[in-house]
Amino acid sequence: MAKKLIVVAGAGSYPRHVIEGAKAAGVEEVVALAVRGSTARATWKAADSVHWVSLGGIADGIRWMAAQGADGAILAGQVNPLSLFRGRFDDEVKAWLAELDVKTAHTVFGKLIEKMSEHGIVTLPASCYMDAHIPGEGPLTARSLTEQEARDVRHAAAVAHDVGVHDVGQTVMVKRGMVLAVEAFEGTNAAIRRGGRLGGKGSVVFKAAREGHDMRFDIPVVGMKTLKTMRRAGATALAFQAGRLVLLDRESVVRYADRHSIAIVGVESRLPHAPLRP
Repeated sequence: MAKKLIVVAGAGSYPRHVIEGAKAAGVEEVVALAVRGSTARATWKAADSVHWVSLGGIADGIRWMAAQGADGAILAGQVNPLSLFRGRFDDEVKAWLAELDVKTAHTVFGKLIEKMSEHGIVTLPASCYMDAHIPGEGPLTARSLTEQEARDVRHAAAVAHDVGVHDVGQTVMVKRGMVLAVEAFEGTNAAIRRGGRLGGKGSVVFKAAREGHDMRFDIPVVGMKTLKTMRRAGATALAFQAGRLVLLDRESVVRYADRHSIAIVGVESRLPHAPLRP
C-alpha cells in the first residue's frame, strides 16, 4: 500500500473520487497537483495538500513531483483536447510535443509518463482505488437492451475494436446497423451530439478501451453529463466493456437513466479488467 500518493487532477469529479478512494483504502497522504482553471475546488479540498501548476508549465510540475518522495502518481480528470492547440506551453513542453508525429491520447500522455519516469515518478493505473466506480457485466438499469439495441451494440463493439487500433476514439454510436458517429478528437459528448443530429431517436452508444489500452491514462469515463447528452440526442442505450470503464455518480446516473428509459449495460469483452490496486 502506498503511503504517499500524488493525484494529477484535471477537471470533473473523477480525481476527487480517486483521492477519496485512496484514503478509504488506507493511503496515509494524498497530495493533489492541481491545474489552474481546471481542477475543481471539491477535488483539491479532498486532498491533504495541494500544489498548483499551469497546464503549459507541466514540466515544472513534474520536477515538483519528483521532489516529493511519493510512492506513485495517478493521472485523473479531463483535459480539454483543444488545449493542445490553444495552450500556452513553455518551450520545454513545446519541444516534447514537437517530438510526436502523431498526436493521440496514447502518444501525448505516453510522452508525459515518459518524462515523469525520467524523474523517477511511478505512474499508477488511473483505475486504482476506484472500486465502487468500475461496474461489471450485466444491466445496471431496470431495463436491459432490446433485441435491436443488442444487435447494434455488437456492431458498435466490432467497430470500436477496429478503430481502436488507430487510437481514434472510445465512443461509437449506431442506429439500426448504421454507424452515426465515431469519436475523434472532439470527445464523447460532442460525438454523441453529432450522431444524434444524423440519426435521431433510437441509437445506442458504446464506450470501449482499445485492446492493449494503457490504463495509466485515458480510461473510458461516463457520468451524468454524458447521460444528459444521450437523452437530448435521442440515444436509448449505453453499453460498455465490463470492468474497463469508470462510471461516476453511479446512483444518480442509474436513477436518471431509469427515469428516461435509457438502458445501461456492461458487456464482457474478454479483455483484462482495469486494476484496482497498484
